[in-house]
Amino acid sequence: MSSAGRRRRGTSSIAPSPTSSSSPSGRPEQRPSQLPQWKFSQVLGDLPPAAAGGRRNGPAALQDAADEISAIEFDARGEYLAAGDHAGRVILFRRADEDEARPQARPRAELERADRAGVPPPPRYSFATEFQSHEPEFDMLHNLEIGEKIKRVRWCARPNRSLCMLATNDRTVKLWKVSEHKAPKKGDGEPRRRSTSTAASLPLREPRSERATTKPRGSSADSAELIEKVGDVGDGYSAKCRRVFDRAHEFNINSISNNCDGETFVSADDLRINLWHLEVTSQCFNIVDLKPADMQDLVEVITTAEFHPSSCSLLAYGSSSGRVRLVDLRRSALCDQSVRTFRDREGRPQPSTFFSEIISCITDLKFTGEGRYLLTRDYMNLKLWDMRVGTSPVATYKVHEFLRPKLSELYTEDYIFDRFSCCASKDGSYFATGSYRFSLLKRMDPDNTFKVFSRTAVQTTGTTLEASANPYRVQPQTSAKIPALLSNFSLGVSRKGQDSLRSDGKEEIPCNLASRITHLAWHPTENFIVCAANNSLYMYHT
Repeated sequence: MSSAGRRRRGTSSIAPSPTSSSSPSGRPEQRPSQLPQWKFSQVLGDLPPAAAGGRRNGPAALQDAADEISAIEFDARGEYLAAGDHAGRVILFRRADEDEARPQARPRAELERADRAGVPPPPRYSFATEFQSHEPEFDMLHNLEIGEKIKRVRWCARPNRSLCMLATNDRTVKLWKVSEHKAPKKGDGEPRRRSTSTAASLPLREPRSERATTKPRGSSADSAELIEKVGDVGDGYSAKCRRVFDRAHEFNINSISNNCDGETFVSADDLRINLWHLEVTSQCFNIVDLKPADMQDLVEVITTAEFHPSSCSLLAYGSSSGRVRLVDLRRSALCDQSVRTFRDREGRPQPSTFFSEIISCITDLKFTGEGRYLLTRDYMNLKLWDMRVGTSPVATYKVHEFLRPKLSELYTEDYIFDRFSCCASKDGSYFATGSYRFSLLKRMDPDNTFKVFSRTAVQTTGTTLEASANPYRVQPQTSAKIPALLSNFSLGVSRKGQDSLRSDGKEEIPCNLASRITHLAWHPTENFIVCAANNSLYMYHT
């Protein structure tokens, strides 16, 4: 692939509190949704051609598709951020606050503003290294091509300075160990060159043509410049594949999750969940099996699985029927009976339609509030569950309610099968999930949007933010206008996006279905969100 194609890149109460008039930071709350004011921090990656007035087509579109981010994850400390793409690569970023904390690395005006505000600066990340995790494969037994796309990335516990992570494609999970090698430092009289602009677009990875290469002995290249370049592009890291967990899934893997014991993890496909030990690759234990004797009797499939953050024996997994089951590994070797089943029996539309089960499919789930609550995402809503109550969620946050009248059109174009992820702050006070762009204007710039919700907010529609340098440029439309805007939604919606008016004068759907945010991650210790928009990472802080 050419260098241009490789470039980038309290848990005390959960009931609504309408009398609350202050934000979590102690300042008076002015926004009716009781959400903090989000500010743009930085973007990692090149802007897409559409931002410059062009359209994606031809070979450039294929390169961008390979570079599209498919998984992101913070480590437990928030020091590192990992991103996987469709080409099977894993890119690592390291928090760069240590260098920016020095007075000579930050502008004086920025230091003065930080002193007046009395708050620490937001985290900033820079490129560390990248490595090829998966390659295209061919299953001779089933005559099936296996793509290299990274489906999930999960960090392992850090017993020492080495970084360990799990990365998976459709069939194979690999354990990678990334080690950092300290590079020689330059003299104190020469400060390191770095960019201080927070709005600048930074590459997810350095182009291969610009990366430092080992010079032969006797080369006349400046050794000082070589050391500086090596440190900048992340050559101080080495990645090695320590384990390969394969030949255990007949269907595509949809999720992996590490256990809090630091020794085991699970991998889930459509019908089975397998339990692995990090040191053993020759065998695994099948703990959940939904495969019937006759495949015609199949009624649901597994969509995602997640370990409890503090109880190593509890595992939750979602299904296509909208149920979330909590199983205890101590009860039996095969967890065919769940401890508790979470299903919204009151929130289903009445009467049920052909699309009821499709839109209720669980696409992602996360434990929040130190494991006391469960956050689930389906196509239409984001739901918060109390672990002690499985009959109905504590709160339901509307995400795509304006698309409910047009489910048949979404089904025709396959948009109804889009899988959106969710994330939550450490204390479980705020949640975020991806969405489509909702607008009436024809625009050429990126219009990916995501929504942030508050657990204590009165309204459940949340705040819509755009993945750009001005996140509040997108404001949600009033619900009174939505039915009129959707009345003339046509079947011919293109994934590339078209004019807001058709040639026959009829209005199309007021959102760009091809422009969406599906992957987000919340910093483990701070109010800091990173979302993946195509081949770029947008970061926001409060």
